[in-house]
Amino acid sequence: MSELKVVTVSLSVVETLVNDSNQLFYDKLSKQLGETQNQEKEILTRKEVADLLGISYPCMYDWIENGYLKPYKMGNRTYFKYSEVMETLFSSNPHVS
Repeated sequence: MSELKVVTVSLSVVETLVNDSNQLFYDKLSKQLGETQNQEKEILTRKEVADLLGISYPCMYDWIENGYLKPYKMGNRTYFKYSEVMETLFSSNPHVS
C-alpha cells in the first residue's frame, strides 16, 4: 500500500518550481511554433495571429476588447507585434497595459 507524505515548502520554492516549469513549456512551445521564423517577421496580420494562437476571428476580437491583444491600425489594416502576442500568451497577467 502506498504512503502519502505531506511536505511543507515555502512559497518561494513553489514559485521557483512553477516558473521553471513555465519556462520549459515556453521553450518547447517556441520551438514547435518556429519562433526563429516569426522573429524575422515582427509584424503579424490578423490571420497570422489567429492561426498562431489557434483562435477564431470573433475570439480574437473579444481578446482585443478585453485587452489581451493590442492591435495596431494602418488604414483599414490591423496588425500585431509578434513579441507582444507571445508576451500575452505566456504572461501570468495577460492584460495589455
